[in-house]
Amino acid sequence: MTVHSGLLRVQTAGDGAVVDLTEGVRSIVGRSGVEAGVAAVFAVGATVGVTTIEYEPGAVADFQALLDRLAPPEGAYEHNALNHDTNAHSHLRAALVGPSETIPIVGGELGLGTWQQIVLVDFDDRPRERIVSVQVLS
Repeated sequence: MTVHSGLLRVQTAGDGAVVDLTEGVRSIVGRSGVEAGVAAVFAVGATVGVTTIEYEPGAVADFQALLDRLAPPEGAYEHNALNHDTNAHSHLRAALVGPSETIPIVGGELGLGTWQQIVLVDFDDRPRERIVSVQVLS
């Protein structure tokens, strides 16, 4: 097995910001020269996630509203009480979404659907620089 690696650095506003990673991942896959394999996309951090979605304003807003209903920012969270913190909801959202996605590579291209993009979601309650590791395996 051959592994090609790349990093993406992303500045976010936090608070559920959704950032399209597709072109960055596509670029790393292209540089790898891999025709058939997988791209593993992993966001580093306990309050960040990676998923796929149709990256358009309506779907992004609906996704953010869903997360607000599932793990609202306000509330009595043990994490906040024990750590004198304000981002317990961020950790819970990250646990629900997960830190990574694995995308097939077919004919040297990401095997995504027409309306499917790879996105990073920064759940923390402040702006951050996020690091995304991309491993291309063949």
